[in-house]
Amino acid sequence: MPKTVLITGAGSGFGHDAAVQLAGRGHSVIATVETDAQAAELAAAHPELTVARLDITKPDDVATLDQWDLDVFIANAGRGQTGPLASIPMERLRAVFEVNVFGTFAVTQRVAAAMKRRRAGRILIVSSIAGVRAGIGSGPYAMTKHALQAMGGVLRNELAPFGIDVALINPGPYATGFNDRMANDPGDWFDRNSADPEEVAIMDSLVQRITVGQLDPADVVQRYVELVEADKTELVNFIPADILERLSKRQPA
Repeated sequence: MPKTVLITGAGSGFGHDAAVQLAGRGHSVIATVETDAQAAELAAAHPELTVARLDITKPDDVATLDQWDLDVFIANAGRGQTGPLASIPMERLRAVFEVNVFGTFAVTQRVAAAMKRRRAGRILIVSSIAGVRAGIGSGPYAMTKHALQAMGGVLRNELAPFGIDVALINPGPYATGFNDRMANDPGDWFDRNSADPEEVAIMDSLVQRITVGQLDPADVVQRYVELVEADKTELVNFIPADILERLSKRQPA
């Protein structure tokens, strides 16, 4: 049965490709992006999508979610941030939490309120392998994804009596460009020429760990589709399913 699905962060990567595939399978897809420019570009390229601007950190944008009756909500939008935790400026840490945790919570809570009234719905929260396994150099990002793991687990139990299903999606390293940008550009606060050699080594290790041997994003997109259409879900959905085993065979995190 076709569903009405809203995806945040649909301008690129997993969110973009999942939106296109779901629309191609007959679902009514609302693909949201952060800016008006992104919305115009996506709408021009994919007229089969309903495209809207939704900055998940802005309350006025979050309130626009009320206009849709959603069967499935995919909380996909996110921001990357790496760097040694002992040195990262607090404003950088706050910024990534603002998007990945507080913004994600704001839109999820808004959608959940409407689903509670209808006594039906599904919420898919995109976490990461970093939500259960934190490696050196990726601490800022991993901290936010650990928070989403807790959020998803609690919401699954609290919303089940309302007929709402909640699940987490935990991809490993996939070649969307996100990992490369996050690993190679922690921000201008980190100067390799003046940083402690030990912290430079941390960042070099991170680049090798999350950018080498990345996997085909199509597998993640397929899992998004499966979870939208599934009769029931599990709380945690690792992609690939054996990602923890694969990582344990590589160098320590």
